[in-house]
Amino acid sequence: MKLWELLSMLSMVFTLAIAGSVDFNKVVPIAQPSPSTSAQKAAIKFKPRLSITNGCVSFPAVNSAGETSSGLQEGYRGSSRCTNAPLGSQVYGRTTWYNGKFAILYTWYFPKGFWNEYATRRHDWASAAVWIDNPELASPSILGLSVSTADWKFKTYAPASSGITDGTTPRLAHVLNVEKGYPYLTTTDTVGDFQEFIMWDQLTTAARTALNTTDFGVAKVPVSDAAFDTKLKKAWPF
Repeated sequence: MKLWELLSMLSMVFTLAIAGSVDFNKVVPIAQPSPSTSAQKAAIKFKPRLSITNGCVSFPAVNSAGETSSGLQEGYRGSSRCTNAPLGSQVYGRTTWYNGKFAILYTWYFPKGFWNEYATRRHDWASAAVWIDNPELASPSILGLSVSTADWKFKTYAPASSGITDGTTPRLAHVLNVEKGYPYLTTTDTVGDFQEFIMWDQLTTAARTALNTTDFGVAKVPVSDAAFDTKLKKAWPF
């Protein structure tokens, strides 16, 4: 085989390998659709506010065409290159009945993961579960709150007495564990920000397929078909 043929084949393999991903700061968030179901309306009503104490801010993980974030190399020191999402951020949600309670799982994507204050990998996710009585009620109520403290661990509150000052909006902070451990979510008095919100069933087929099939390393997509039930099991606060 001639050298140019070999180089051409290698180029094709490389192109195929990265097809379907775009630079982490070029993923366009999907605009928040108008809710049409009681579950979607409840998910918007109880959508958390998120503040970033340190580390990366949250970014979109996928666009409407199904192109996913490339993430950010752990070699970039600390929160270098990820303190601002230039196109805006996104929070993803998925709902279901679980053990007689209605669960709303919210999840945020970060282009790199940390141990202590050191970036150690591409991709990370954080999630929070809001547990309510019934989305069909005129005024559903929060019964519990669970916030992720590691990939598969949650801190739970039942009743949800912390971080919810108005009865509907959890105030959460994403914090680097600078002493020893993974980043975690915690309740806070800081107001924080809303992100563009989209439910699992509102995503395009291409976006859902991408979140179900893209390899984000050890950080599994919390709202994906493969992880959703397990996340709720780990987040159960009652």
